[in-house]
Amino acid sequence: MAASGEPGRQWQEEEAAAAAVVVVGSCMTDLVSLTTRLPKTGETIHGHKFFIGFGGKGANQCVQAARLGAKASMVCKVGKGSFGNDYIENLKQNAISTEFAYQTAEAATGTASIIVNKEGQNSIVIVAGANLLLNREDLRKAADAIRRARVLICQLEIPPAISLEALTIAHSSGVKTLFNPAPATADLDPRFYALSDVFCCNESEAEILTGLAVSSPADAGTAALVLLERGCQVVIITLGAEGCVMLSKPEPVPKYIPTEKIKAVDTTGAGDSFVGALAFYLAYYPNLSLEEMLKRSNSIAAVSVQTAGTQSSYPYRKDLPLDLF
Repeated sequence: MAASGEPGRQWQEEEAAAAAVVVVGSCMTDLVSLTTRLPKTGETIHGHKFFIGFGGKGANQCVQAARLGAKASMVCKVGKGSFGNDYIENLKQNAISTEFAYQTAEAATGTASIIVNKEGQNSIVIVAGANLLLNREDLRKAADAIRRARVLICQLEIPPAISLEALTIAHSSGVKTLFNPAPATADLDPRFYALSDVFCCNESEAEILTGLAVSSPADAGTAALVLLERGCQVVIITLGAEGCVMLSKPEPVPKYIPTEKIKAVDTTGAGDSFVGALAFYLAYYPNLSLEEMLKRSNSIAAVSVQTAGTQSSYPYRKDLPLDLF
């Protein structure tokens, strides 16, 4: 294995044969409206721009990892209509393997209706659609790809049982598991914690999972300790513009990692950019310290919020500073 966090020849040869980052997760067509402010209950307001984009936590994370240079594969399900066809083409355009991107006539492609205000804050309603039809047979076909990966990423926009099974396959094969419990539920199956090498959530998800208020890095550290005690190896709680807090089994003292202050245009998908970047570093720069991986992932997510849109805002390796690599 290479020294100083550089990907060595051995890694490069192995990655030529298999996807280093496999994502089992969601694809959503984003229906985005830009407005000056978010509407109140029962209120109709004028927006100034509408566009259709590509989203879904799983695909977002996969796209960001791929744009940084990861050899990536997506295990997902979309509909057979134009939204589904366009989505598979989008994955291909991002150099992501679509061998396990399934289409179904039984449901429409998932959608996310997103409203973004002038501060870049958003409100989102998702209709999961075909994502909820991803099943065990689909996963069985992808099992070898999961076992050969360096990192598996899962979330909760597909049936939780499928995410759990994917994490089990990876964990039993020594593949590093990165779990993003979003959308969060208070009654999360406790097996998710034990199967997560890296458990990464945002402050609102941490609140739902722990029942604790999280409004500062100190609060995040307290919540992270609770999550760590449930069986995770590493816990990361992201705090949006404030950066993130990390702690691990070997070092169970919370560490705060701030991020640079920038003016946000649209924060939609920033957390997914962070997770995708982290997966890239875990797969290709395994000798970097976790703290350094998180600093770099913070920087990449900070770039993504400076442009409107979700995946359309995710930076490519060629557009980022060399010192991130």
